[in-house]
Amino acid sequence: MAANDQQPLHILFFPQVAAGHLIPVADMANLFSSRGVKCTILTTPKNAAVIRLAVDQAANGASGGTGFPAIDISTVPFPDVGLPPSFESIADLTSQADKGKLVDALHRLCEPLDRFLAEHRPDAVVVDSFLVIPPPSTTMFARASNDSLLRNNPLELAPDDPDAGVSLPGLPHRVALRRSQMMDPRTNELEWNYYQRVNVADQRSYGEIFNSFAELELETGAARAGAGGLAPEAERCLRWLDEKPEGSVVYVSFGTLTHFTVAELREGLIFRGWALQRLILDHSAIGGFVTHCGWISVLEAVSAGVPLVTWPRYADQFYNAKLVLEVLKIGVGVGSRVYASKLEVRGEVISGEKIAEAIDGVMGCWAVFLVARRGEC
Repeated sequence: MAANDQQPLHILFFPQVAAGHLIPVADMANLFSSRGVKCTILTTPKNAAVIRLAVDQAANGASGGTGFPAIDISTVPFPDVGLPPSFESIADLTSQADKGKLVDALHRLCEPLDRFLAEHRPDAVVVDSFLVIPPPSTTMFARASNDSLLRNNPLELAPDDPDAGVSLPGLPHRVALRRSQMMDPRTNELEWNYYQRVNVADQRSYGEIFNSFAELELETGAARAGAGGLAPEAERCLRWLDEKPEGSVVYVSFGTLTHFTVAELREGLIFRGWALQRLILDHSAIGGFVTHCGWISVLEAVSAGVPLVTWPRYADQFYNAKLVLEVLKIGVGVGSRVYASKLEVRGEVISGEKIAEAIDGVMGCWAVFLVARRGEC
């Protein structure tokens, strides 16, 4: 075959069925596509619509329509495991009973993936580690912390007191959390076993991709993948921000999977809907960001030079909060102590006074961060 007839490298991406995972994969695929790589994203029909929107937005910002290979989006049916017909996303979970069915469905996605691989034979496959097949992942810090928890289970020797400190061994930084802030195998057996399977699958892979950058995690090292684009619905939000003084606006976002109790809603405001977060955080009017500490939110805030108010809920969020507060020292916490998903009972209520105090802590010194954002120090 002549050199100019050689087929481009073909990479298949297989993301988790959650918006916080779909969109970074779309960004990553656009980054590879801009280098001439043929990219295919395999997902379910309902999630394909989210992927297509994210791909188009990122492509408009990154490639500018300059003739890079188009990204193919292929679909496979969501497995029938007794969930409602419209159920295709983690965001659709409404009960603990459905949680086990979802884990079963994710495992069954291995079969259509295998068929696709046999038929199309891509050169490489990037699979979301939360699909328990092998990897990408989030941050090196959270990945290493979770690996230490799963390998050593320091909770076994820790006191039953929810406020008891538990240290994670074998990490470059001291990481200690309250027992109540950690996934406990005694009360979260299904989730613990699931993460164990994820860890085993990761060890079988050829490597892991982390959405981070070296300056953020110097001890562990990471590679950054990202792209961006402007959508029409951003214009009204940006015009509103244009009218506000520099550093005067607090941006509040808790991702797509956070649920607030009635008691928590009494303590503040909640905003529903999809936000064009990178554009918001990059705006000079933003002086602080109240976040659940999902990794994409942390990464985008750090990249924009915006200080954070941390309010972790579950999953890797407490690890990410540790990175923000104790390693990077770029935020203030509200004092969240309870690890619980939206399906679990959350007895903890963070008072409005504590939230206001944390916001005052970052807004009171926003000018310092603004100087850093401008590159003046």
